[in-house]
Amino acid sequence: MITKIFLVRHAEAEGNLFRVAHGQYDSNLTPRGYRQLHYLRQRFEGVHLDAVYGSDLTRTHATASALYVPRNLPFQPLPLLREVRLGDWEERTWAEIKRRTPDMYRWFNQRPDLWRVEGAESFDAVAERTVEAVRRIAAENPGKTVAAASHGAALRTLLGTLEGLSLREIGDSGHSDNTAVSLLEVEGDQIRVVFRDDASHVPPEWSTFRRQNWYKGGGGDEDFWFIPLAAEDGMVLRAMLGEKESGLVTFRREADAMRITNYVINPELRGRHLGVQLLGQAVKYARRQGLWTVVLACSQDLRGYFAQYGFVSAGPDMALDLHLTVREVP
Repeated sequence: MITKIFLVRHAEAEGNLFRVAHGQYDSNLTPRGYRQLHYLRQRFEGVHLDAVYGSDLTRTHATASALYVPRNLPFQPLPLLREVRLGDWEERTWAEIKRRTPDMYRWFNQRPDLWRVEGAESFDAVAERTVEAVRRIAAENPGKTVAAASHGAALRTLLGTLEGLSLREIGDSGHSDNTAVSLLEVEGDQIRVVFRDDASHVPPEWSTFRRQNWYKGGGGDEDFWFIPLAAEDGMVLRAMLGEKESGLVTFRREADAMRITNYVINPELRGRHLGVQLLGQAVKYARRQGLWTVVLACSQDLRGYFAQYGFVSAGPDMALDLHLTVREVP
């Protein structure tokens, strides 16, 4: 009796967009991520599913909704499918991590067998719990077809382990784009990887990877790290690309929102999708202070730029103000 398990990486989430390390930090999907769910839903049209599982984090629960809602199935949260716990890395930008711990930054992808970070779990532990998750799902659904939403590093570790790779060998394997699909067949104690990391359902213009310099082979620095500056009113962060000052973002707390007061990126960097990392800092600090709205005053010619990241008009009486709801996550 064969049980089929479709594994799905979550859609684009804030960590992917803002270039911030989110392991078990509970972030939301982005507007692009919700668009990717449209294509994921289309891919599974006509596919019978008996159950839908996922890690209990918001980004995987939201991704799984593209599969369980159309079928009127319940969502079954399974914490064993969570992303690797990143410990001290959580909520740091990838550029800051690279600057602070260059060896561990490199080993996170290339040598997971050597990766060790304070407060984090090992990839051995990730492999053990994700394989346990697969066996539990199969035991609960003998002979059925199910789907389960999980995370990039967790799925890379799980799939490599099921293919018989060591952690050292997994470091040489590829990565899956957001909403990529893999298929397992479980029969008794045997688990077979039928295919993995297929994101062919996502058009190139909606892919997360295709917008990122590391994937495109651009080389060099692609992420900002930030230097906080002294300020009498609000927060000032200087954006650094390598050792070069490359932008600035300032924001202050209002009664019920975080207002961005300045948002600047060097002209030569425009068009490289780096500016959104400034927005990510405002979202992070807003959440830390219990604020669920980010506001900025915007000229007409920039409204389209900010709209792609979820900003909407604050209303006719505030024609130049745009609001972004950053939503409290569970």
